[in-house]
Amino acid sequence: MLNFVVCDDEKEFREVIIKEIEKFMMNYDVNYKVYQFETYDEDFEKVARSDLGFKVYFFDIKTKNGSGLDAARFIREELEDWNSIIVIVTAFAEYRYEALSNRLYLLDFISKFDNCKAKIKEILKIIYKNYNSREKCLSYEYNYTFYKIELKNIIFIEKEQDSKRCIIYTTYGTFKAPFTLVSIAKQLDKRFLKVHKSLILNTDKISTYNTKENEVVFSNGMSTNLISRSGRKELINYVANNN
Repeated sequence: MLNFVVCDDEKEFREVIIKEIEKFMMNYDVNYKVYQFETYDEDFEKVARSDLGFKVYFFDIKTKNGSGLDAARFIREELEDWNSIIVIVTAFAEYRYEALSNRLYLLDFISKFDNCKAKIKEILKIIYKNYNSREKCLSYEYNYTFYKIELKNIIFIEKEQDSKRCIIYTTYGTFKAPFTLVSIAKQLDKRFLKVHKSLILNTDKISTYNTKENEVVFSNGMSTNLISRSGRKELINYVANNN
């Protein structure tokens, strides 16, 4: 999922960026969401800390209550997030050298007064290419929408009861896919383990496995006991070899 985070204390300019994002994304049947903030406050930090999927930040370098460079430093250094894309969009062109020399791996620096809309459109093309190539994903189309779910964000996949569809549980929500568990498994990698004919789980998301209760608890607090006898053996072996 593509997540755009726009932070600018000028409402009119936030709307300019969001409008360009929406116009661009109309060309692609990809699930996306836009978050907007007027300053780098607790609500912004909450989204930055959340495991939502692929994030793209558009930062104003200077707002009334914070700096875009400080926000970028927070993401890179404190959150240790070196995967999200950060773009600086500002009226203060004199900060360009400082922004690009801070080793914060900024994708670009865009001036609000220099053909801004065209440059946002250009950078969105680069972002989309980056999104398509960066992460291993489970990709499919359903109800005229194209889904691209990063494998690292999948917690488990369960066959929907009395249906040929599956439900994909992720760190940022649940999604339905019009495929069998067997066909979905072909897009997964070795981090995934089939523990029941109706369940595949991501071993990277396992927090604990209670063998007495035959229950797996995941890192986000969700749990399942849909584990077969053979799946139980595989889980015990996995836990033994990874502790």
